[in-house]
Formats: sequence, C-alpha cells, structure tokens
Amino acid sequence: DKEKLTKSLKDVDAVIHLAAFIIVPESVEKPDIYWKNNVVGTKILLEAMRKERVKQIVFSSSATVYGDPDKLPLTEKSPIKKAANPYGQTKIEMEKLIKEAHEKNGLTAVILRYFNPYGPNELHDPETHAIPNFVKSALNHQPIPLYWKGEQTRDFIYVEDLASAHVDTLHLGGFHTFNVGTGEGTKVIGIVEKIFRIVGHKVPIKDLGERTGDVPANYASTRKIESELGWRAETSLDEGLEKTVQFFKTIK
Repeated sequence: DKEKLTKSLKDVDAVIHLAAFIIVPESVEKPDIYWKNNVVGTKILLEAMRKERVKQIVFSSSATVYGDPDKLPLTEKSPIKKAANPYGQTKIEMEKLIKEAHEKNGLTAVILRYFNPYGPNELHDPETHAIPNFVKSALNHQPIPLYWKGEQTRDFIYVEDLASAHVDTLHLGGFHTFNVGTGEGTKVIGIVEKIFRIVGHKVPIKDLGERTGDVPANYASTRKIESELGWRAETSLDEGLEKTVQFFKTIK
C-alpha cells in the first residue's frame, strides 16, 4: 500500500531496509515474484522516502551479488557479475536503485553486504537456513540434511554482530558499501561437527546432493569496514553456535 507506506515515513530520520524474500531455491522457482517483491518494493520505498524527505537509508544487501567468485576473500571491489540465482540478482538491482537515488536525490546510503547470518530467535516456517535446521535436527536426533556433502565454504556471522554494524553506520554521510562478515571461511560440514560437539552426540547425515543456485565458496574481506568504521565481528563461531543451540533447547 503506497499511501500507507508514505504516511508511515512521516517524521522518520532514517530507514533500515531489511525487507525481502530471501529463499534461494524458491527464487529459482519463482523469479517473477522475487523481482516484484524485492525490486519493485524497493522502488516504491525509495519514492515514498523522497516524498517524505527521508534522507538516509541503510540497506541489507547480500554477498550473493558477487556470484561465483574468481578470487577470495571477497572485497568491496570484487566484480559484481550475474548472480548465481534470482535472489542474488534482485539484490544487485536493489543496490542499483539505491545508488541512483543517492546520485539523483542526494540520499545518504549505506549498503551492507551480509555474508551468512545465524543466531538465536531465527524461526521460519518452513525453515530454509542451514544452522537452525542443523541444530533442530541434532537436538531431535534426526538426520541432518546436507547439500554438496557440506563441502561449501561460507562466512558465518553472529546476528548481534550484524545488528551492531547497522547502528555503527547511521552517522555516515554520502554513499558507502561494506562487506559484513568475519573474514574467515568455514566449511558447512565443519559447522555440523561443531554442533555435534555442543549437543554431545552425533546424528546421521542425509545427503541431498547438489543445489541449484549455490556457489562453492565465499567469505569476506572485512578490512574496509574495520578501517573506516572500527567495526569487527566480536563473537567467535563456537560462542555463537553455543548460544544458538541453547536457544533452540528452550523451544525444543
């Protein structure tokens, strides 16, 4: 509802734009729906911000904009190429829209390219993210579903660290792009093994084969956000997984 959205922005100083459809396999099946929700929705938001003279946005983008990278770690200057899936392509287009609004209307904008967030309170139905699925399966003594035999490398960042990056960017002017990760790559099977140690037992692995839209490896260079903002991820993977497991134990 364009009118309601515009009214909701009255007297707002800044927008932190987190809204999007995010399920990679679903985006492969329903690319048009993802385009309409993510890209068209962002156009509507930016127009509403312009009308209400809201001059600042922090946008949750994604490392998927880098596609299947040729070189790691990924820096903010790594090439943006055709994404490996429609979800990633929508993030590329959303970034373009925000950059255009900065250039045309003077919008202050920060693009945060998330790597792989995880942590407590992640409750989706159906759940599509790896770590919640792994933890719930392990706690319930059920097989853990695993694509690519868990050989993919990812940069897992704890949700509280990710949230702090948003707050830390609100004072910035101009236009900025930052990777938000830990700077370390971990194989997915390594995550599973850590979860086994935390819960105190193992469960079988259910091999799901390959998955369309995945890339074999990505992890961030965080040098830019560390040097320009003084921000870095503070939570170790072991600590973050421990907190995540404890949360899911309370709702088991």
